[in-house]
Amino acid sequence: MIRRPLVCALALCLIAGLATPDADAQRRKRSSGKARTPAVAPACTDFHAFANADWLKANTLLPGADSISALEQLAERARQQQVDLLNAAMQAPQNDVQKLLGDFWASGLDEAAVERDGARPIAPLLSRIDAIKRAKDVAPAVAALHQVGIPVLFNFGADLDLQELDRHIGYFSQGGLGLVDPAWYTRTDADTRAVMTRYDAYVRKILALTGSKPERLAAEARQVLDLETRIARASKPLPELRDPRRNYARVAVKDLAKPYRNLQLVEFLKAQGVKDDTVSLADAAHFAQLDKLVGSIKPEQWKLYLRWRVGDAMAPYLAKAFREASFDFRGRVLQGLQAPPPRARQVLDAINLAAGPMLGREYVARYLPTATRERAETVARQVREQLLAAVARDPRFGEAAKAEARAKLAKLAIEIGAPRRDLDYSVQPMGRGSFGGNMLIASTWRHREEMRRIGRGNAGRRWNVLPQEPSLAYDLAHNRLIVTAAMLQPPVFDAAREPAAQYGAFGALVGHELSHAVDARGRLVNAKGDAAPWWTPAEIAAWEALAARVAGQYEGRPYPGLSSVRVSGAKVREMGAADFAGLELAWAAFTAAQPNPPQAARQAFFRAWAGLWPQQLSAETAAQRAASSVYPPGVWRTNVPLMQQPAFGEAFGCKPGTPMQPNPTQAVRLWP
Repeated sequence: MIRRPLVCALALCLIAGLATPDADAQRRKRSSGKARTPAVAPACTDFHAFANADWLKANTLLPGADSISALEQLAERARQQQVDLLNAAMQAPQNDVQKLLGDFWASGLDEAAVERDGARPIAPLLSRIDAIKRAKDVAPAVAALHQVGIPVLFNFGADLDLQELDRHIGYFSQGGLGLVDPAWYTRTDADTRAVMTRYDAYVRKILALTGSKPERLAAEARQVLDLETRIARASKPLPELRDPRRNYARVAVKDLAKPYRNLQLVEFLKAQGVKDDTVSLADAAHFAQLDKLVGSIKPEQWKLYLRWRVGDAMAPYLAKAFREASFDFRGRVLQGLQAPPPRARQVLDAINLAAGPMLGREYVARYLPTATRERAETVARQVREQLLAAVARDPRFGEAAKAEARAKLAKLAIEIGAPRRDLDYSVQPMGRGSFGGNMLIASTWRHREEMRRIGRGNAGRRWNVLPQEPSLAYDLAHNRLIVTAAMLQPPVFDAAREPAAQYGAFGALVGHELSHAVDARGRLVNAKGDAAPWWTPAEIAAWEALAARVAGQYEGRPYPGLSSVRVSGAKVREMGAADFAGLELAWAAFTAAQPNPPQAARQAFFRAWAGLWPQQLSAETAAQRAASSVYPPGVWRTNVPLMQQPAFGEAFGCKPGTPMQPNPTQAVRLWP
């Protein structure tokens, strides 16, 4: 502001004093009019900016960074906790599992030892492959590689049996390619040809590092690519694999022997330790083609393919020449990365891949106090009770749907921290001399434990997420809420904060996820766990009408950081509806546990919700999320659900008609 000299100020005062009565009256009239329309408080204008002002100021996006958010910071904190745990296990292990982890960690950090180790860790696997002489030797070699966690020729894994949801079944499916998408091998456009040229060069590097002579590299790489192309031509396009039901077909194990003599699938299952009498093999034509390939392609070509697959799978864990070859193609070409992650991050990722459940066991013991787990369970149960009450009074549901919803929610399990069933941690000793060797030991252990999932009565035995990875999700197939140990820390759950904040953040996220049990997705699975829709057409129509109103609350709002891009209400409506539901249920649970809370507690509840969503995005990342994400950006994920809550307006004195408190007729409530 420009300051006037004192003389000018005095002159202006004299002029004002000499103003005519009419002018003075007009001035007073204008002044009094302004006094009747005070400025809207910041909390009632943009609560996201108001509540997160300190975070947004302290967390500017650095050049070259894609994004930063409160939840990303939580994930980074969880990674650092894992590093701290591994360092302690390396220096002073307190039990056998810590000894395994400490040795694994130490062997990965010792780059000089990794370099000295060279290709020795995979030498036994290469010798096993080199022993192939006839077509009948190929299948046992394939089975042996699966045992150590290197899937070749096809994929085989444990997953939910879609006909019996209380069990896992073994799934045979397509795979075995160095490039995930089979289309790479058959497209002829210029971009694809350029990638395939780089891929050919990568195959040559791995073949050279695993024993091929220089003069043979070009011809041997062609044989590898020829075999992979044959596998790819027999494979389905990736879009056809998205529907689980189209890729599920139960087959008796005894019926696999005759159609697949060359693949020897019955013997394969025995080698994996699978004793179940049934598997899923949905694409019989694909496996028939693989069976023909095993019987018709010369063993020498199979040996090249298998040697390449071993070298490629293990390259990130071997000497520098292997790692650089892998990163040049898989990092730079396929992912667009400029440099590999720091060594410690690479080793941590490897341990989580091969021995993640081991690390999870120790993470829970170190970072999840019993009191925190119990408090989180209490809040989650209270939110579930409020959902039961909301369904009971919801006029959109008929009596049959209400009964089904009640039965489903009554059975809904709440699992906090880690899976309840432990694993068998008997593992071959690792030592600190060979990181690649330890990787194979750990991968063999994890594959063994995965195979033990297969069979009746053990559907709830595992999670598909590790306890040390932040996650809070509703598992539709098993009708359970899963909350990992790593998720139970700020900003999601802060044991040191007042209960209001725990409900406003953690409770609202729980409500969001539990609402999926009875929403448009949850209606597809009934209380018995069967894939059987339980809404009437009228109930579906009522939900669609509500979802359309939710979409309208987001539609057209400006996307932060993008000048001409707007939020798509249709794209975010399902997650938006769950956020609305989550806040309503958490508020109900909070006020039931603490009736008539003071204003400070009410404000803490809503501040905690806002504290989940601060973020900074680069323009490129914002554009990508605007085009593809089903979640609203942070500012609207904070503000739009709060706008629907009368309790929010009361807590912060926001009058109807202000930006954060629209008129009641415009608000949307999930639960009447």
